[in-house]
Amino acid sequence: MQNKQDKEEMLEQVADSSTEKINIIKDENGKSIVIINDIRFKGRQHIDWQAVEQYLKEYVGRYYEIIETSDKIYIGTDFPNELKGSDDTTRLKGANAKAKANSTQEIPLLLENATNKRWSENFKDKHGVDAKFGWYRYTSRFALPTYSNEGELMRYNVFRIEMLVRHASDEKLYLYDMVNVKKEKETEYPA
Repeated sequence: MQNKQDKEEMLEQVADSSTEKINIIKDENGKSIVIINDIRFKGRQHIDWQAVEQYLKEYVGRYYEIIETSDKIYIGTDFPNELKGSDDTTRLKGANAKAKANSTQEIPLLLENATNKRWSENFKDKHGVDAKFGWYRYTSRFALPTYSNEGELMRYNVFRIEMLVRHASDEKLYLYDMVNVKKEKETEYPA
């Protein structure tokens, strides 16, 4: 358990990094948490998923390497539309929808710091080519700030999200969706 001075120093460190938008910290178990200080997609009742899709198109054609496994994950042209229109996205409401939308700001860091790789076979005929060799899931964690009406930082909400990756017939790994976002905890400091 950290003492009050350690907590205050951590909050100052995160606040100082707010101009950089992102910071990565380790929790008490040594697991990475990506800090996202900028709330680009606001509102809990209605997320503009069209705007999220447009934003995601900036990533198409790039790839990012997962530190833990050295897997290269490519961003294909299908990713922005799939994330916007997936069953997972359409059923999300409130804080989890806002968290998923805002997590897209740091796909590179979420992929690079992903852990817990697991495989499953492809069960749908429609993915016969684009996921010929099955699916992988990786787990990432991120924190979003909560501000008071006066703009003061009140706390962070820490979320877990799974990066759904398809193993295509060209033998490359492609990010397909970001699913199962779930709030883990609220904390006055992100760790």
